[in-house]
Amino acid sequence: MGMYFWGYPREDGSYGVRNYVAVMASVVCANTVVEQIARQVPGVVPLLHNHGGCGEGGEITLRTLSGLGRNANVAAVLVVGLGCEEATAPDIAAHIADSGKPVAHLVIQDEGGTSETIRKGITIVQKMVDDTSKVERAKTGLDHLTVAMECGGSDSFSGISANPCVGVVSDLVVDSGGTVLLSEINEMVGAAHLLKQKAASPEVAEKLEAYIKLGTEAATWRSGLDFAAGAISPGNQASGLTNIIEKSLGCIAKAGTGTIMDCIPYGFTPRTKGLVIMETSGSGIDSMTGMVAGGAQIVVFTTGRGTPIGYALAPVIKVVSNSTTYSRMLGDLDINAGSVIDGDSSIEEVGREIFDLVLKVANGQVTRAEINKQNQFTIRHDGFLWPSLKEIARGRL
Repeated sequence: MGMYFWGYPREDGSYGVRNYVAVMASVVCANTVVEQIARQVPGVVPLLHNHGGCGEGGEITLRTLSGLGRNANVAAVLVVGLGCEEATAPDIAAHIADSGKPVAHLVIQDEGGTSETIRKGITIVQKMVDDTSKVERAKTGLDHLTVAMECGGSDSFSGISANPCVGVVSDLVVDSGGTVLLSEINEMVGAAHLLKQKAASPEVAEKLEAYIKLGTEAATWRSGLDFAAGAISPGNQASGLTNIIEKSLGCIAKAGTGTIMDCIPYGFTPRTKGLVIMETSGSGIDSMTGMVAGGAQIVVFTTGRGTPIGYALAPVIKVVSNSTTYSRMLGDLDINAGSVIDGDSSIEEVGREIFDLVLKVANGQVTRAEINKQNQFTIRHDGFLWPSLKEIARGRL
């Protein structure tokens, strides 16, 4: 298979690997209306979340939902709001409209309430579905592909099988002109010095170090676990990992050997091709949200314990670190990197197997998570818990 894929062309020059019509709530108060519209129009993807309420997280809600709407996998969007939220439906729709794709918005307080908004929404979305069904795939290079790298439920094998195999994929995508997003900044504790050696410039190295430090402080504040002192989540500990340094070494293995071109805030779109680190937490679903909002069309997700989750707007490829979990959860996992541990395959061989699957998925093949309708979605409440992180994001990017 050549270094190209057949994607859905968008007005802004991007290419989707899927052709979704999304109905998006700008605020938790609009969830029921969004859900009812999606139920009446088969194939529509509803995006429901619990944020955006009175005075809550307006900036990050606006940024994240706008980025998701602009993602190339999304062909058209209806944004539904209440009318008194901080990140309003008209503002989100206006940001999405910059991509040139069809977008509309409805405000419940202005449309006559729940029933009338649902009625109007069904009409709008049905036309979007009819129109987007006519979009045909076109051949394009991997410079139009962004792949997100994620992990969840790691075990003691993750850092020596699944994650290094995904590192091979990262190198292949980058070498083909594409972009790779690596996330979970608080899981890079103790590895900052290694990442800095790979930074494209002193400025990128400085941002990396600052993000990791502040992300660690934020994770410690949220969980009560002292990550800086080596603490690790109970699930990871039960799986054989002894401290956060072991977890970190496995995490950064997903980056491969390439140069780190930039380190960017949650939900931002990279301004460069190549390997880019995004500031996200270690929570898998909201981490995927940040990277998909940043433009990722496909997610490669490593796991040791096994997890069924997928994502609402991007196909998720599951790579498991050991054959025992693979045999136990065959219906949820796509690639068994446990063959490396078993001595049956090399890291390079499994890495190329995953890369080949990335290309097949980009061309339309469905993943296990898609077959199982694992369409998880959530957004992060607050991407900046520390003032100095705001300064980094606003002053240096």
